[in-house]
Amino acid sequence: MPEERLQKILSRAGVASRRKAEVLISEGRVTVNGVAVTELGSKADLDTDHIKVDGKLLRAPSHLVYVAMNKPVSCVTTVSDPEGRRTVMDLIHGLKQRVYPVGRLDYHSEGLLLLTNDGDFANRIMATHIEKSYLVKVTGTLDEAHEEQFRNGIVLEGRRTAPAYLKLVRRAENPWYEVRITEGRKNQIRMMFKNFGKLVEKLKRVRIGGLELGHLKPGEFRHLTPREIALLNKPGGKPGGPRKSK
Repeated sequence: MPEERLQKILSRAGVASRRKAEVLISEGRVTVNGVAVTELGSKADLDTDHIKVDGKLLRAPSHLVYVAMNKPVSCVTTVSDPEGRRTVMDLIHGLKQRVYPVGRLDYHSEGLLLLTNDGDFANRIMATHIEKSYLVKVTGTLDEAHEEQFRNGIVLEGRRTAPAYLKLVRRAENPWYEVRITEGRKNQIRMMFKNFGKLVEKLKRVRIGGLELGHLKPGEFRHLTPREIALLNKPGGKPGGPRKSK
C-alpha cells in the first residue's frame, strides 16, 4: 500500500476522525517505527510501518463492521469518559472487531447512532450533508414568526444555520416537534429552540438519511444490512441523493 497521511491512516483504521487524529499527532501520541511524529502531513504505510497510538500497535481492521444503536439517555457518545460516566462502548457486546461512534448525540439525548470501524465511511457520514430527523419535546409552542425563522436559519455564535424542516407533531403545553437538519453543530437543536426562549426536555434522533431507528430499544444495537450500508454511502444517504429541507 502506498504511503498516506497519518491522520488518514488513523481515521481509516477507525481510531478517530481526521480532525481528532490531527490532535493525537500534535500531542505526540502517535509514533512511527518508534519515533514520535508531531508534524501534520507526515506520511506512513500501515502495511510496512509500525504505527502506534498511545503505545498500542495500529492494525487495519480485518473485517468491516457497521452497527446501528438506539443510544439511551445518560450515556456519552465517546470511547471513554474522564468523568467516569457510562459510554456507548459499554453497551457493545459480542463484536470481535472494535467499533467507534460516528458523530455524536449528547448525554441527555437518545436515538439512532451509527458505530463502525470503517474510517472512510465514518468520514463520509460526518462530512456530507446527510439529513437527520429528530423528535423534540420543548417547553412551549413557537409562534408562526419564530417557526419561519427556525426553518430559514438563525444566527448561532455568529454563523447562520442551514435551512431546517420543522413540524408540530403533537400539540400540548409541552409540545413535540419533528426537526430535520443537515448540519451537526454541537447542541444545535437545543440552541435553536433556546434562541426563542424554549428549552428542550427530550430529544430523540429517529433517522439518518434513509436509515430509520425502527424498533430498537434503548441500549440495543444491530448490524446494518448491505443495502443499508450502500444507501448511506449514496450522496445524502438516500436513493436519488440529498433532499432539500422544507
